[in-house]
Amino acid sequence: MQHFAVACVVSVIWVIFGYSLAFSSGNAWIGDLSNLFMMSIDINSTSGTIPESLFATFQMTFAIITPALIIGAFVERIKFSAMLIFISLWVIIVYVPLTHWVWGGVILSSWGSLDFAGGIVVHATAGTAALVTALTLGKRRGFPKSITPPHSPILTMIGASMLWIGWFGFNAGSALGANGGAGMAMLVTHISAATASLVWMFIEWRRFGKPSLIGIVTGMVAGLATVTPASGYIGVPGGLILGFFGGLLCYLAVDFIRGKLQIDDSLDVFAVHGVGGILGSLLVAYLALPAFGGPGPPCPVYGCNCPALGGLALPWPAMAGHGLPWPAMAGHGRPWLAMAGPKYPGIFSFQICPKNFPGYFPSNFFPKFL
Repeated sequence: MQHFAVACVVSVIWVIFGYSLAFSSGNAWIGDLSNLFMMSIDINSTSGTIPESLFATFQMTFAIITPALIIGAFVERIKFSAMLIFISLWVIIVYVPLTHWVWGGVILSSWGSLDFAGGIVVHATAGTAALVTALTLGKRRGFPKSITPPHSPILTMIGASMLWIGWFGFNAGSALGANGGAGMAMLVTHISAATASLVWMFIEWRRFGKPSLIGIVTGMVAGLATVTPASGYIGVPGGLILGFFGGLLCYLAVDFIRGKLQIDDSLDVFAVHGVGGILGSLLVAYLALPAFGGPGPPCPVYGCNCPALGGLALPWPAMAGHGLPWPAMAGHGRPWLAMAGPKYPGIFSFQICPKNFPGYFPSNFFPKFL
C-alpha cells in the first residue's frame, strides 16, 4: 500500500512541476517552472534522439523508485498520512534539486561527477535519507534480538528475480538508445549482481555453515546498487570488481550498522543501497579507464591528474540527506511520525495485521470446495 501510494503521489508531483524543476534551465541550483504541467512537451518534442515524453516518463520512474527505497528503512512503522507528507516533501526538497545538479548539467555535472544511472541521485541519497530517518524514529521494541526474518522467503525470491530483470531497464535504459552502450551496461549490471550474490553467499556459508536465500538475494541488490553509477562507463572487469567489493563491503556494513551501531534500518537500505551507491560512485573514476576494460575518458574530468574526482560529489547527497530530520521534527518527530499500531507499537507490521486484516487467511477461511 505504501509503495503503491508513493508511486501515484510522485507521478503527479513529477508531471506538475518536478520534471520542470529538475530538467529546465533555471540556475545552477534548481530549474524553473517554464515547463509547468509539461506544457512544453508535445508529440514532436525530443530530448536528444528520443521523444521528450519518453525521456520524462523514464526519469519519472527514477523519481518514484528513490523514495520507495527510503520506505524500506521504516516500512509500516509510521502513520500512512505522515509517510505521504514526508515522502512528498523529500522528493521536492531533496530529490528534484539533486537531479538538477547531477543530470541537469549543472554544479556536480560540471565538476566531472559520473553517475550513469543513479548511484548518487538514487542510491547514495536514498540510503543516507533512510539512515537519518531510522535514527530519528528510533528502534522497534526488542530490536535487534526479537526481530524475525522475512515471513515469506518465497515472495522475497519472486521479488528479487523481478528486480534483477527490471534493473536492466534502469541501467541499460540510461543509454537512451538501443546501442553498444546499452548492451555493455546491461552486461556489466548482470555480472556485478551475480558476483556480489556469490560473495554474500560464500561469506554466510563460511560464517554460519550454510548459505541462505535472503542472503544471496541481498547480495544481488548490493551488486546492482554498486554497479549502477558505473554501468555505462566500465567493461566486464569493472563489473566483476564492483560486484566483488560491493558484496563484501555491503555485507560488512549490514553487520556494523545493525550489529554494532544497532540502528534499526529495517531492510538495510543504507548498508546495501547507500554503501553500494557510494562505493560505485567512487570507483567508477578508476574502473572507467582502459586498464580495467573501460572505454577511456568519458568526460573532461580525466584531463586532470586525479581520476578520483569522478566521485568528488559524494558528500553532497549525504549533506542533502541530512536535511531530512526537519520534516520529522528531529527529536519531536515521534508524535508526528507516530509508530504504527496503537496497541502494540513497533511490534506488528501492517503486512501481518493491517487494521485486523491478516496477510494470510486461515485455512478454514475459504469454502471447502475451493
